[in-house]
This record gives sequence, structure tokens and C-alpha cells, in this order.
Amino acid sequence: MKIIVDAMGGDNAPDAIVLGAKNAVENTDVNVTLVGRVEDILRAYERNGIKDIPDRIEIVNATEEILIDDDPATAIREKSDSSLTVGLKLLRDGHGDAFVSAGSTGALLSGATLIVKRVRGIRRAALAPVIPNAEGRFVLIDCGANADCTPEFLLQFAFMGSFYAQNVLGVSAPRVGLLNNGAESSKGTQLQLEAYKLLENANAQKELNFVGNVEAVEVMNGACDVLVCDGFTGNIFLKTIEGTAKLIMKELKDVFMSSLLTKLSALIVKKRMKGLKNKLSADSVGGTALLGISKPVIKAHGSSNEIAIQNAIKQAVAEVNSNIASKLSDNMDKMKS
Repeated sequence: MKIIVDAMGGDNAPDAIVLGAKNAVENTDVNVTLVGRVEDILRAYERNGIKDIPDRIEIVNATEEILIDDDPATAIREKSDSSLTVGLKLLRDGHGDAFVSAGSTGALLSGATLIVKRVRGIRRAALAPVIPNAEGRFVLIDCGANADCTPEFLLQFAFMGSFYAQNVLGVSAPRVGLLNNGAESSKGTQLQLEAYKLLENANAQKELNFVGNVEAVEVMNGACDVLVCDGFTGNIFLKTIEGTAKLIMKELKDVFMSSLLTKLSALIVKKRMKGLKNKLSADSVGGTALLGISKPVIKAHGSSNEIAIQNAIKQAVAEVNSNIASKLSDNMDKMKS
């Protein structure tokens, strides 16, 4: 299996990319293609004390780079030799099985849609991060790709998230919830009201395991395995979780460092605290799947380090093995309102 990686995308590129790819090939049987300016990639190897390019890693030259402030659609058209554009074309043309990038989310979404294309019948691709909660983890879909949605979009998000939870996370009958400001079926805007009816009908047909509306506080308690929402709401929900997690970790650190007694207590619970930190860290997941594209595309966090890149590559491998695109295509008749 070969994973194509954007070597120039992200705050820590290319160093974090080359180190993450090195770790991935050393610990799995995956092959990696790094796409970017060859001279920059080779200098990154030198800076990190790596004399030779590791086995099962190849480099494809791409002279341009899409910057974070570039207009996504324009950049894809005008920067045809960017690492992101070249990487997506390699994926489209069958020179790899999946693509990973920590670069611009907007450019990745535009490029994947325009170059690799969506699964036929899917109205919009969606970002689907996996987030920890009290019972383990859940899939949030969409977390920012589509600010404006129709009820049919949300229905398709529910199916995409359910297939991902089942085939990648191993959840046998994923519980699908609709994010809302109350559990009652009468709650929400017109979008939620109409989406609820579509999801309820899919549940009645035994096509989805829809558990109804779910409030944000219940999501973190483990109320569902897949949380469906529009991208605007989902992005705010995700960023709130991330900010809260950072606040909790900071406050815990302040508590444990406040006196000699608490410092001694910190030593006792150090292992458990490290486990909690890892659970809440985006690095442990690696990236976010862009579901609905005809081939696997993973968006790694912009600040990804080598651990996150390694895990994003592992996540890409898992999605390739799950064959989700084919499952979406086979079930397209169920996803139309």
C-alpha cells in the first residue's frame, strides 16, 4: 500500500512530515510518497541527522506551495505544481492509495472535490474527526467543510459517518445522533426539523440506527457514536471542545504545581495524567477523514508534529482497508431524500 503525503503542508513542514513518514515506514509495511520541493525535503533530512532516504519512501518534486491565506479554489487552479495539487493528481491517477495533508483545509477540500471527485451521488464531502468522550470516542460530521447545509446533506453525512464508525472504528451498530438544542423532535431550526424526519425514516427502514436529537452535553457523556450537524455548528462545537480540553489541562497543571504536597501528588498520578493528555491530544488521532471523496483523503492538523503525521498515515491505511467509497456507492439509493 502506498500513501501520498503533502511534504510542504502545515506549520512544521517539511521536518515533521519527513520524520512522521520515516516512523511510519519503520513501524508498518506501508510505502510513502513525499510530494514537495526536493531540495527542501533533503535539507529536512539533513537537519534531523538522516543521511539516506529511508527504504519505501520516494520523493516527487513539486515546486509550488499553497499558503494558508491563498484563496482555495484559485490556488488549486493557478498553482498547478503545488505539493497539494500534484499529490491529489497522483492519487487520482492511481499512483497511491490515499493522500494526507496538513495544509490548507479549504484548498484540500476544493482540490479533492475538483481533482479526485466525490463519490457519484454524494452532494458534499464532509470532515469527520474522531473525538474522545466518556464511553470511548465518536465521529463528528461535519466539522467545517459545509457551513450551509440542506436536510439531504445531513442525511448523507449520517450514512457516511455510520459507515466510517462501523468499518474503521469497529462499532457494530453505530448510534447516530443529530446535534440539537434539545432532545425533543420539535426542537431546532427548519434544517434540524426536516433532517430529523429524514433520519427517522431511515431508522424506520432499518438503514440507520438513529437515536434522535442529542444535546452537546450528552454527546460527551457517550450518547451517540456518530454526531451529525452542519459544518458551521460542528466547527464551533469542535473548537469549544479543544479549548475546554486545553483549559482543563492547564488548570490541572497549575493545581499540581501549587505546593510541595501537590507536586508529590503529581508524581503519584503522573502516568494517569500522561494517559489523559494523550487521550485529549489531536496527535494521537493523526487527522480527520474527508468523507465522500472517491479515494481516501486525510486532513492532518495544521500544527501536526511527527507523531501526528505518523498517525495520520496509519489512519489513511485504515480507511483504505475499509473501502468506504465503495460502500457509499453501493448504498446511494438509501441516501436520497
